[in-house]
Formats: sequence, structure tokens, C-alpha cells
Amino acid sequence: MGQTDGFLKFDRNLPDYEKPEERKKHWKEFYKPFSDEQTRQQAARCMNCGVPFCHNGCPLGNVIPEFNDAVYREEWKEAYDILSETNNFPEFTGRICPAPCEGSCVLGINKPPVAIEHIEKSIIEEAFKSGWIKPNKNIKRTGKKVAVVGSGPSGLAAADQLNKAGHYVTVYERAQKPGGLLRFGIPDFKLDKQVVERRISVMEEEGIVFMCGVEVGVKVSKEELLKNYDAVILAGGATEPRDVTIPGREFKGIYAAMDFLSQSNARVSKLNHENHRGHKVDEVLATGKNVIVIGGGDTGSDCVGTSNRHGAKSITQLEIAPKPSVGRAPNNPWPEYPFVLKTTSSHEEGSERAWSVLTKEFVGDKNGNVSGLKIAEIEWTKDAQGKHIFNEIPGTEKVLPCELVTIAAGFLGPEHKGLLDSMGVAYDERSNVKANTKDYKTSLDKVFAAGDMRRGQSLVVWAISEGRECAKAVDIFLMGESSLESKDQSLLALQA
Repeated sequence: MGQTDGFLKFDRNLPDYEKPEERKKHWKEFYKPFSDEQTRQQAARCMNCGVPFCHNGCPLGNVIPEFNDAVYREEWKEAYDILSETNNFPEFTGRICPAPCEGSCVLGINKPPVAIEHIEKSIIEEAFKSGWIKPNKNIKRTGKKVAVVGSGPSGLAAADQLNKAGHYVTVYERAQKPGGLLRFGIPDFKLDKQVVERRISVMEEEGIVFMCGVEVGVKVSKEELLKNYDAVILAGGATEPRDVTIPGREFKGIYAAMDFLSQSNARVSKLNHENHRGHKVDEVLATGKNVIVIGGGDTGSDCVGTSNRHGAKSITQLEIAPKPSVGRAPNNPWPEYPFVLKTTSSHEEGSERAWSVLTKEFVGDKNGNVSGLKIAEIEWTKDAQGKHIFNEIPGTEKVLPCELVTIAAGFLGPEHKGLLDSMGVAYDERSNVKANTKDYKTSLDKVFAAGDMRRGQSLVVWAISEGRECAKAVDIFLMGESSLESKDQSLLALQA
């Protein structure tokens, strides 16, 4: 790499944040300026490690050492060219990806890993600033038409790739604006919606048509879709929330996390109060309330940050799993993704967190509103077969006061009612749309599936990867061959 001893000279360093008391007053991204020279120093930490495990850690197969080297040499256009070969939307992954590439970084064995995510974001922002990202309006068209159902990251990636291949692409989205959970699920302080709008505008100028407020299976039938298009991609995501079915669940004030987040995001964008499914929802505010967030993942963290900006009285985040270790546990070695204690910017803004907590019962007032949550501490052990089990610790039961509860316990899979059931598509054993990763075909002729709808709840970077790979499969189906590169082909071409 450019500076062979950079990892010895420079420590990992990232942009500072605004102070919590300031950033809680607004919904904008809150990173302080970070100079190109500082980013160059971070790129200099990339080692000439021989076998770059970061490639394997990244679901897209981003050619990370090469774009790090280009940034170190201040060849930003070269860095952008390398990055854009494998990633359609670095401006999304550079902001919200949990960076599995950094978990696999060789330097991370005994030092903080290279700041790959920050470098990726810096490259794409430099590309937009320098005018390198321009709509290609001279695409040679094949005459083939493809419908993509769902405008989340997998649908957008599939649409972008198929449009580049020359097909006419129409994206159907039941919500009022495109972007899926990028727009309605992730708060603006993590992903400003102008960033989403910027990319959608480029795609529209390149010829992709977005049909919003149109629910396939309701406003557009399966028959119309199959008649009017040469291929159809189902990329609607895994939107069926996992519920907490305990006594008192019927009380008012208890919401699925995504319903809480999506109406808040819509309000910030001055849109109608709809959730990510395109359904009208009541306005829910955490202002002045004791808030409990059930679920310790990133979605739960987003509920914490959103509640802080609403002006919640208190916020408590509960997780049934044990508290993660600060460093890697013996059964979680490098280069596996590090399952370690994660403290997000939202947590820093103010919240209580508790692990190994069992939620037992919602308590309500005489008006039918939730007023408390009965919990108990648990102890995790293993049974004779080595399976993890828990037991309630006697004497630890108590009631936490709350007037608002958000359930961030993950997703069960795609919604069957409506689109999928009307199409008669086959499901796998986990209730996802059944399709393999070889050709992404469903049980229906000329119908394909990609992203969370096919693989279940996962990361944005995995959704983009699936969208790209599915697009290649569709291109082969339509044309008999494809000029679109797969993950492995991109990697080999750029290393040659």
C-alpha cells in the first residue's frame, strides 16, 4: 500500500460529533468536518496484508485496499471508480452499514481496524461534490421491460443494474416516496433524506420510472404485472414485525418500532403520516413520556435517538440476551463479525440499558393506556444438549413505569397477505419467498426475488448485494448472457 508503515504511525480516528445536548435539538446528521488530509491518514493505515480478509467480510466484495491506496495517493477519482464497480450506493453503506469489513480487517487482530466505512463515505461525497456522478442518458435499450416491486436497497440496486444493462425498469412502491426503510425506517440524523433524494433523482434522469403509492396485488394485479413486463423482481423486504405477545398487549401506547419510526420520519420530511407499508398511522410522540424500547439492536437504538429528539421524560432499552463483552469473546474470534458491546450516538444522548431482562406483562390504566411493564431478571445457562436456556431469578420482578413502548424485536419475514398470497408464490421453511442464490427464480415463471424478502431480515449491504446478483440473473434470463458483473467477477477484474 501507499504508506507501508501507516498503521504504525497513525491511530484510528473518526469525525467528532456535535455535543448531545445540541444534536438532540435537530434531526440533521451531526458529524463535524473532517479534512481530506485526516481521511488520507486513515487510508494510510491500510496494511499490505497479503490476504485482505476485508473482501470476504464485505457482502459486496468491495475492493477495499485498492480504494484506500488511491485515497492515500489523493487520487479520489480513481478511488471512486474502484468503489462504484461493486457498490451502487456507497452514500448509504458509508453511513448506516455496521461495517462487517472492519470486523474482518487484518489490522483489527491487535489494533483498531482501518476506518473503512468513513473512507467509503468520503469517496462518494467527493464524487458528488466534484460532479463525477452524472446521469447516463445515452443507454442503449434492449426493448425488454422489468418491474421491480419494492424500492428499498435491494430493489434500488436491482433497478440500477438492470437499467445500466439497457432494460426499461419500473419500480413499484406502495409508500408515498421511494427508498423503503432507507427513507421511512432510518432516522434523518443517521441518513439525511436529501441523500436518498439525490440518488433517486439520478436514477430517474437515467430513465428508471418510480410508481409510488401503488400496492401491487391491490392496485396492480399479478396478471397485469406478468402481462406488461418480461420479468418481475420481488424486493419488498421483510416487513412483518416480531411481536411481544404477553398479557396486556392490547393496551394503547404499544407500537411496533418501525411504525413509530416511520411516522416520525414522515413528519420530519413533511409527508403524510404513513408507515413503511404505505398505511396511514396516528402521530405518536414520546414527548414528556417514560419510554421503554424492547430490543437491543440498531432499530432499538434508533427508537432511543428518536425519543430523545421528541423530548422523552426517560428512555429505557431492554434486551433479553446477556450483555455483550467489551472485547471479542473466545467463541467469537477474528475474522468473524465482532459481537461486542455497542454504544451508539443515540445511547450517548441519554438512556438506561438493561440486559438479561424478561418482559412479563404490560400494565394499564383505567382508560386502557399502557402505564407500566412488569419485568424480571434472568440467568442464562446451557442444558445437557448445550442449548442456551434462561431461568428467572427469584425476587427480581418489578414494574417499570411507561406511557410509550416500542417493540424492536426484529422481523419475521415478508408480509404474505396481499401481494405474495395473491401471486401464489412458494415460501421456504422460514416463510420467506423461496428462491436460490444461483438464479434467484421463484416458483413462478419470470418472477424473481431478492433482498430481505428472499433471505430474511439482514443488512442494507446484503440487500444491495442481493439486488445486484438478482439483476445479473434476470439479465441472463432476458438476454441469454449478461454484461453485468457478479461480486466475484468484479473482484477479479479489479485485481488483475
